Amino acid sequence: MGMESSASAESASAIVCRVTPWYFRRMGMMAAMLVLMGLWFLYDWKFGYHEANKVADQKDWFEQTLLKGYDEAKAANRLEQWVKETEAKGLPAGKNGEPPRWVSYAAERGWSEKPHRWTDREIAGQFWWGSGTIAIGLLVALTMLLNRNRVLRAGADHWITPQGTKISFAQVFRVDKRKWDNKGLAYAWYRQAPDSPEKKAVLDDFKFDGTGRVLERLLANFKGELIDKVPDADTPTPADPSQAN
Repeated sequence: MGMESSASAESASAIVCRVTPWYFRRMGMMAAMLVLMGLWFLYDWKFGYHEANKVADQKDWFEQTLLKGYDEAKAANRLEQWVKETEAKGLPAGKNGEPPRWVSYAAERGWSEKPHRWTDREIAGQFWWGSGTIAIGLLVALTMLLNRNRVLRAGADHWITPQGTKISFAQVFRVDKRKWDNKGLAYAWYRQAPDSPEKKAVLDDFKFDGTGRVLERLLANFKGELIDKVPDADTPTPADPSQAN
């Protein structure tokens, strides 16, 4: 009967914190954003930059060949013939004696007025940026999947990290909860033996639902240094009434 009562008390004191839906949404959105960004880089590597260079080539042709032909025909007093020949080829020949304009020619085709020419190095860079960004996105997705079954647990006198490390409350000598209110993060430093090196554990309330209960139990059962909020330097200290004249 005594053993059953002890087991029941231990079960009642157990805290189990599972991964929050917010964590999956955030990680899923991050992974999707990185993969889409990487695909955009690869699109530019394969198609986008080459198309931009084709437009830049067209502008060079327009300025160096078409406009040069216009100027030469005008100087030779054969502009009317040049206009007829050029229009017969389906090319712009200008209007009312004015030379053809690149701005109009480009606008009709949906091209940029000032196309940028990409170098081979810049084009190759898009491939590496795209591949690297997709790899990071897949790594984020893999991390999310690896964390899906992880659990933060706490008993009456200890907690077990999601990585499986058991930490006794009595082993903790410092707790920093300055980021708790804003980011749901607290840090605990502990030694598993008096002469062992100190280690740091993270308590993440945004990632594991119910971590606040674990932190409360830790604070109620440890004796050490608590680093809490630090007041702003600009915040005035209330006056001590006893010092008033």
